[in-house]
Amino acid sequence: MKRPLTSLVAAAVLGSLTLAAGCSGEPVSFDTPPASGAASAAPGGPGRAPGPGRGGGDAPAGGEAAARTLMPTGPKAEFTTENTVDDGTRIGVTTLEGRRSGFTGKVWVWAPPQYFEPRYANSGFPVLIALPGGNGYPKNYWMGTDLKLQSSISRWSKEGKSLPFIVVMPVLNPDDEYYHDGSDIPGREKMGTWMTEDVPDFVRANFRTFASRDGWAFMGSSSGAFVGLKSVLKHPDKFKAVIASGPDTVPDSPLWAGHEAEKAANDPEKLAKALSARPSAPDRDVYLAFQIGTRESGLGNLRSFIRNYGRGPVKTRLEVIQGGGHNARTYVQGMGDGSIQWISEHMLAPVPSP
Repeated sequence: MKRPLTSLVAAAVLGSLTLAAGCSGEPVSFDTPPASGAASAAPGGPGRAPGPGRGGGDAPAGGEAAARTLMPTGPKAEFTTENTVDDGTRIGVTTLEGRRSGFTGKVWVWAPPQYFEPRYANSGFPVLIALPGGNGYPKNYWMGTDLKLQSSISRWSKEGKSLPFIVVMPVLNPDDEYYHDGSDIPGREKMGTWMTEDVPDFVRANFRTFASRDGWAFMGSSSGAFVGLKSVLKHPDKFKAVIASGPDTVPDSPLWAGHEAEKAANDPEKLAKALSARPSAPDRDVYLAFQIGTRESGLGNLRSFIRNYGRGPVKTRLEVIQGGGHNARTYVQGMGDGSIQWISEHMLAPVPSP
């Protein structure tokens, strides 16, 4: 059952206020260098990739990673500035018409400072699809600057704790009436196709990415964590990792009524059970970084999930955030405490030119 999201909704309101104060609406491009000072060198100097990945454990390194870079395929979207991060990078927004799902919705995107550095001009970057709690409509609250997601990733990547992710923030549901569980519920908008096909296709069209799943991950809070968790477990060929914060682990949209078979096909527990029964392998191992605060419910459920399914290809980690509640700020703290570094170690890092 989806839990009340009072603190998350409050954060979204604060994010909207922040945007109202700083929104310019000016066009923004992600294929030209930003103004001087917006980009800053990663630690280690030329010749080293930023963050802990540098090939990502079982992921390819060096020249092989560079060879797996996918340059933007087009067509290019038109972005306008939604907000400006304190390092000078900008959060852009556009409207995406999903060709596979038929759903049209807003998508916000942020690229890290390293993305604009000349030495990474021919390299792909890892992608983090960030999903909000609540209904996640008409806005995705991660596009505000008050929660410090983008500025934190920028700082963590300089500290060597995180890869410099491109952060993609699509709307989560088609309206504010029902949760769609990020799924293609019969007779409803195809939100599963939107999230796992249309949004990645859009990112590949506009950004330098990695062709393999080693460059793709989700993160989310509450209902968004459910969608990220389910998407990774259902499509381990497309996505490698997720940071799932305060998640439900079973689908519970009222729209599933009369569609039990389809509901079961989108159940993280059933998906994890099936995947965990297979042998571990580099092309199917997934990394599930769970987070939960000590002041919220659900810890026992997550420990049970990890105990029951955390084997074989299903790799798990649990971050228990002391004093944390069911809110987005708690979850950003948990990411910095270890979750973002853990998934980064198993993903592809940008590769600088010689």
